[in-house]
Amino acid sequence: MRKPGLYFLVFLLFAFTFSCKGPYEDYSHLSLFRYNEDGSITSLDPVYARNQANIWATSQIFNGLVQLDTLLIVKPAIAHSWDISDDGTVYTFYLRNDVYFHDDESFEDFKGRRVVAEDFIFSFARLTDPTLNSPGSWVMNPVARRNDGTLDIEALSDTVLQIRLKEPFPPMAGLLCMQYCSVVPREAVEARGQDFRKSPVGTGPFHFQYWKEGVKLVFRKNEKYFEFDGSDRLPYLDAVAITFIQDRQTAFLEFIKGNLDILTRIDASYKDELLTPHGELQEKHQERFYKRTGPFLNTEYLGILVDNNAPNSLSALQKRKVRQAINYGFDREKMLKYLRNNLGTPAHAGFVPVGMPGFDKNEGGFTYQPDKARRLLAEAGFPNGEGLPAIELSTTSLYMDIGQYIQHELARIGIRMQINVMPPATLREMMAKADAPFFRGSWIADYPDAENYLALFYSKNHTPAGPNYTRFTSHEFDRLYEKSSSVVDDSLRFEYYRKLDRIIIEEAPVVPLFYDQSVRFLPHYVQGLETNPLNHMLLKRVRIENSTDR
Repeated sequence: MRKPGLYFLVFLLFAFTFSCKGPYEDYSHLSLFRYNEDGSITSLDPVYARNQANIWATSQIFNGLVQLDTLLIVKPAIAHSWDISDDGTVYTFYLRNDVYFHDDESFEDFKGRRVVAEDFIFSFARLTDPTLNSPGSWVMNPVARRNDGTLDIEALSDTVLQIRLKEPFPPMAGLLCMQYCSVVPREAVEARGQDFRKSPVGTGPFHFQYWKEGVKLVFRKNEKYFEFDGSDRLPYLDAVAITFIQDRQTAFLEFIKGNLDILTRIDASYKDELLTPHGELQEKHQERFYKRTGPFLNTEYLGILVDNNAPNSLSALQKRKVRQAINYGFDREKMLKYLRNNLGTPAHAGFVPVGMPGFDKNEGGFTYQPDKARRLLAEAGFPNGEGLPAIELSTTSLYMDIGQYIQHELARIGIRMQINVMPPATLREMMAKADAPFFRGSWIADYPDAENYLALFYSKNHTPAGPNYTRFTSHEFDRLYEKSSSVVDDSLRFEYYRKLDRIIIEEAPVVPLFYDQSVRFLPHYVQGLETNPLNHMLLKRVRIENSTDR
């Protein structure tokens, strides 16, 4: 049995070491990975893993039944295999018997116990607990309910879990890969109550060590982690340390000085210092760093409120040909070259981005055709823009440069655009209330299925009840969307998705700008960092090699 007093002293010593600023040599004996989070981690409880900051942190501590690989293929995690019934409504998962929760005082003798099927029933029930108000409660929407309102999930044994759905929902396995669906132990949750958010217990490659909110967060290696890389038990790192420098320029300087082991964002203040106009790493940095990029399932777009009944809709934007003219009226390739150093892919297809299974890069979307844009304006009753009122774009300061570029380009074809810059929270509220007739938006995939994007145009998802911020309505779209939801065959379902995306292209309730790209700058001593199109931070296979080069 571990002695509580000794454990507490060791904890304090370690916490002090990692929370104090000082020379890295103070803990150079550890294989330590350091990254900065310029957002706010609000909780380490997976039921609140809504944003990227929370997801990156909780993914180091927790596991679910299944997980996504670098190609977004659903792979085993705590479940080593699973079956799906022929009608697509019953999922049976077979659990490993060698997965243990992290050692914790809430368990007998401080030793983490083995994970069993009942733990998932408890964990999924937390998602739907109204007292917790989890933003991930919707993940359980496809699951059938019993007469008493509880989820129709059953533990057939300690290692067999069965989930029944209301109707077939092919993306279900992908949903279960989300951090919301991580397994947590009842003992620790009940012992800590609300404090579970800041002192979590999971099964992941790292266990929680220390958190001074807004300053530093530290995870330590889970010596009993169940995954292996060949004959080597993961993870390779001894620890992960997260800082919270909000100013991106300051974080960039810390990376250049060698105080951080990764840079994950590009900011206008230093993008030209790091990248050439073609998006390559500047030669002067190549000796110390390397760059990794990949598709990121994020579509950046401009949204148009197309609901005639919305009090703030603009009559000119209700005309489809005006919306199409905007789409044809600016050069996306030039925009990416000069404003983003070619990081990303011009959105010349539909709303579904590059990297998504079933994506068709030849979908036939919008390219730069200014003459066609002028012709469409004339056909809409506004030759050379005459009689067309100025349209106001609601955006944030972070995207001011893109707004100004489009403003300049559209002016050349006769469309006058004004820019209204506001805080992100204000813009989100306006979008939710349908108060923004023309707005800058982005949609990051929650799970690897195009349904996640196409749901933004389903009429039953009109805001504020759902994410249809444009309030787009099409009976044909709704019919195909509902039909696709029950199709189990991937090839047939993808064909439905392509038809749905073509409707969005034709009706143009949005102006797709670009499909995003993840970019990571790393010192050469960091190896093994994986990424996937959901832009997850996957650290369990990271190695620190030749750490004396730091």
